Amino acid sequence: MSKKNNQSIVTEHGVIATVLGKETSFNGTLNFKKPLQISGEFKGEIISEGHLVISEGARVQANIKAHTVIVGGMVIGNVTATHRLEMLTTGKVQGNIKTAKLQIADGVVFDGNCEMIQS
Repeated sequence: MSKKNNQSIVTEHGVIATVLGKETSFNGTLNFKKPLQISGEFKGEIISEGHLVISEGARVQANIKAHTVIVGGMVIGNVTATHRLEMLTTGKVQGNIKTAKLQIADGVVFDGNCEMIQS
């Protein structure tokens, strides 16, 4: 993950298409295809074949199923990343994870079980 000078976040799937900002609070079921970043609060369920970024300071209470998930904020719920799950230094996950590839940075807080799956 890298940043351009105009603050757009670029993933292996392209530039983040949608951002739920820091002041945003959303409840429900979220489906998307293009890369999405959550910087605020979300409660519900997230289902996607795309790329999800949960920013530092974000709070997500949801079961998540996505292609790639990057966690820099707080996630309460189970996470299934069919391709890759990356937990950044500021990331916290309370729930079980399933993924084909896992990257955990120093300082991550993880409370749950991990299951490695084939992609």
